Amino acid sequence: MMKEFRDFIFRGNALDLAIGVIIALAFGAVVTALTEGVLMALVAAIFGKPDFNSLAFTINGATIQYGRVLTAIVNLFMVGIVLYALVKAVNRVRGQTVLVPETDHDLLAQIRDELRNHPLQRDMGPQVKPAGTH
Repeated sequence: MMKEFRDFIFRGNALDLAIGVIIALAFGAVVTALTEGVLMALVAAIFGKPDFNSLAFTINGATIQYGRVLTAIVNLFMVGIVLYALVKAVNRVRGQTVLVPETDHDLLAQIRDELRNHPLQRDMGPQVKPAGTH
């Protein structure tokens, strides 16, 4: 049983998954720090409060804390913008180094386009000048 467990753990997928989870947890800490330390400070600079948690109203003795929902929505929106910018930057860098596999159709289209841009110059042998010209 231990051998099977060891084989399972050292198979590529399980180890890759474990590393991915650890990196995701570390990235989560970075996102939390960014949200609480930077982005919500910007909210405080704009709206005068670091969050909207204190916004609430009462109906028949029950407190409805809609401010907590607003804070969560603002956090989601701001983190989404930052992650979008990060993914765009990574894709831009990867786009310069990653080769996209081509189909036969794509390759033939590229050859056709190159031939259109550079017409063939046929070798007609030695050029013979017509009689009477120097």
